[in-house]
Amino acid sequence: MSVLEDWMTAVCDELGLERGDIDRDLVLDLARDVAHGVARPGAPLTAYLLGLAVGRGAPARDAAARLTELAEAWGAEPAEASADAGAPAGQGDVPEQAGERVLDEA
Repeated sequence: MSVLEDWMTAVCDELGLERGDIDRDLVLDLARDVAHGVARPGAPLTAYLLGLAVGRGAPARDAAARLTELAEAWGAEPAEASADAGAPAGQGDVPEQAGERVLDEA
């Protein structure tokens, strides 16, 4: 076993989770996409938020796919001229959501 697998097994045991229920690659791929498309510190925060959404009943793959789409579009400039032409990429308008909200507002 790798160190990562050993760690995941230990964490699952500690938290009372079934290791087979955890899709490691799904979470790591999402974290990579957020780290590269948004900001590195956003990766662990997004993984945590994904976990909250899944804990509230959202399907993990669906939620992760929507977050990946959001991250990939985050720094993209719209095709037409931006009203914030002087603003750096990633600032100004927030990209359109990719569907329904994963978490309800509290």
